[in-house]
Amino acid sequence: MNERTFDILEFNEILDRISTFALTDQGKESILQLKPMRNQRVLERQHEELVEARAILEINSHIPIHSLGDIKSMIDQGKKGIYIRPQQFGVLQSFLDHCNKMKRFMKDKQLLAPSVALYVESIADLSKLENIIQATIRHGQVDDYASKRLTKVRRKIEKKNSDIKTRIESLVKKYSSYMQESRAVDKGERKTLPIKRENRSKIKGTIIDQSSSGATLFIEPKELTDLQEERHLLQMTEEQEVEQILYALTADVLEKEHELNVAMETMHQYDIIFAKAKYSRVTGGHSPQFSEGEINIQGGRHPLLGEAAIPLTIYMGRDDQALLITGPNTGGKTVTLKTVGLFCLMAQAGLHIPADQGSQLPIFQHILVDIGDGQSIEENLSTFSSRLTNVISILQEANDHSLLLLDEIGSGTDPGEGMGLATAILDQLASKGSTILATTHYSEMKTYAMKKEGFLNGAMTFNLETLQPTYQLQLGTAGESQAFDIAYKLGLHPDILNHAHEITYKKKSEFQVDQNQRKQKSYASQIAVNRYSTKKKTSKTAEKPLFKMGDNVWIPSSEEMGIVYKGPDDRGQYIVQVKGEKVPYNHKRLKLYIPAEDLYPEDYDFDIIFKSKEYRKIDKMMDKKHVEGLSLDDED
Repeated sequence: MNERTFDILEFNEILDRISTFALTDQGKESILQLKPMRNQRVLERQHEELVEARAILEINSHIPIHSLGDIKSMIDQGKKGIYIRPQQFGVLQSFLDHCNKMKRFMKDKQLLAPSVALYVESIADLSKLENIIQATIRHGQVDDYASKRLTKVRRKIEKKNSDIKTRIESLVKKYSSYMQESRAVDKGERKTLPIKRENRSKIKGTIIDQSSSGATLFIEPKELTDLQEERHLLQMTEEQEVEQILYALTADVLEKEHELNVAMETMHQYDIIFAKAKYSRVTGGHSPQFSEGEINIQGGRHPLLGEAAIPLTIYMGRDDQALLITGPNTGGKTVTLKTVGLFCLMAQAGLHIPADQGSQLPIFQHILVDIGDGQSIEENLSTFSSRLTNVISILQEANDHSLLLLDEIGSGTDPGEGMGLATAILDQLASKGSTILATTHYSEMKTYAMKKEGFLNGAMTFNLETLQPTYQLQLGTAGESQAFDIAYKLGLHPDILNHAHEITYKKKSEFQVDQNQRKQKSYASQIAVNRYSTKKKTSKTAEKPLFKMGDNVWIPSSEEMGIVYKGPDDRGQYIVQVKGEKVPYNHKRLKLYIPAEDLYPEDYDFDIIFKSKEYRKIDKMMDKKHVEGLSLDDED
């Protein structure tokens, strides 16, 4: 497996979506790092657990999973000799509470999910530690009764605070006439009086601070100094006692480091399992059976396509080594390859696949892909060169435990040479024993697959009534007449189609002449001809072409097709009908695509193409008899 495979088959995108269901940072990270494996026993256990987790979610979607990052950091902090702070103990209390909730939650799930419920047995009884924390920490602070000494010191501080409050209230009344405002002001932990600067000499005490303007001095009266110093000493004693209590409590936590790590890992595994189960539930996934070579996907839906996905059914038995898929562009061939490849990656990563129950997949050592143009701007490689480089690497890596996904193999070069390359490459890969799914547009490859042992033909079906792809795979057929059927429905003359069919398949077809169809032929049918009929080579006089009415020409400057109406004039100009409009072009700006004689019968009436319906109606009437006041203006 390699990152190219993961990227092209969008496996990483699947992991990213699954990670959003995880509740812990560690769970999210572990899911993003999932990789396919080959150990069938481990995989089967993971899939069994996933089925059980799905069953639990069906009856209770809320799983008591707790975040883990803070627990790990506070253990590391304690091991460095730094005591755990009271607020952190609140998080640890919550974690221990969730551990107890998880044990209670799984207690009645042993029959429904025996494997998943078994994990909770790894969580040790940490109630003693939980009780110590509860007795020591309350509301994010060390409790007054955490030790006898702390209780005594805090009572003394409380008494001293009361004495200071009484004394400051008395002093406010005594010195109110010298103050900016009649209230005491706290400066740090010391009580002061806001005295006007000019009255400084009237008050005995220490200046603690002054206002920004300097007009007010904040003075600690001499009568308060001793009381506040005594309180400060008591507070220092309190801090020392609190530190001793927290160090002792941190030591209690470190004694249970192993048990806490096991509990965190258990919570971590539950987070991963239930995140995968939640994604499975959303996508309608099921566990595939791991086979000895069969690929049997029933109702498979690409998970990134959502409701737009057309269910895929595909079966390749043990003796079926390769499947060659044909079909129209945008018909779903590439999606089929990606779906099969992605399902194999997901299954081997312990994930459900969105397919019906009973689907089967082998376990592969390699899944190698050649999909997309793969063009490398940095190396300035052409599309063909880049893809061929990738195919060469596949030839080097492939073995009898490889799944190979090859899209439009041999494309991007001369059709004859491309077909030859494709055949030779498939022969070599087949000799390695690899399982191959490939798509192609070469008609010769269909015959190759029919004759080669272990090869299957398949086609993406097309609705000839709507002229739209169905995105469904049909096995055992090459869909050989599809393009001709489409052209026939669009109005291409049967004689041309019969001739094209004989050229392509070396046998005759039976397309029949339909007069109504011929009369309805329009420019749209010409486009169909351009798309589906066999391209002819231009003549040796390409440097100075001569065109005639009805020739199908390519206009490189605008990348459009047109039909020659008349010309040339003395300057080499032709009138070409493009999208219903007649436009003049110099012969140097035109390239012959399909000669008129290859498209139309010898006696074909070109007015059907170049003249409007109204023009032809009037012309027909005037041919029969003279009509008073009726005239015919040329539409050139």
